[in-house]
Amino acid sequence: QVRFVESGGGLVQAGGSLRLSCAASGIALRSNTIGWYRQAPGKQRELVARIGSGGNEYYVDFVKGRFTISRDNAKNMVYLQMNSLKPEDTAVYYCNRPVSSGLPVSYNWGRGTQVTVSS
Repeated sequence: QVRFVESGGGLVQAGGSLRLSCAASGIALRSNTIGWYRQAPGKQRELVARIGSGGNEYYVDFVKGRFTISRDNAKNMVYLQMNSLKPEDTAVYYCNRPVSSGLPVSYNWGRGTQVTVSS
């Protein structure tokens, strides 16, 4: 059974930084494309960034230059470094494997980690 556990969220002021972690069991992250997603209150869940098995990275426009996705193959972890945070980045953040490039995803969602950015 594949499980994802997200952590690292918190409350931060605008302009601050957070590093999110995605731990997985039942799946080798190095062999899969893994995405970070977020869902803000009242909005649909959306892709933020993804990293391919070959290490290629993709970012949606609104996080380009601010967020960096990375992977630690030895630890089977994927990270999302978030810099220059904005209040509009406030959301619950999740990781998962996309079926194709974004949504839908292959596995059940984890609990996510809450990111709150104050102005």
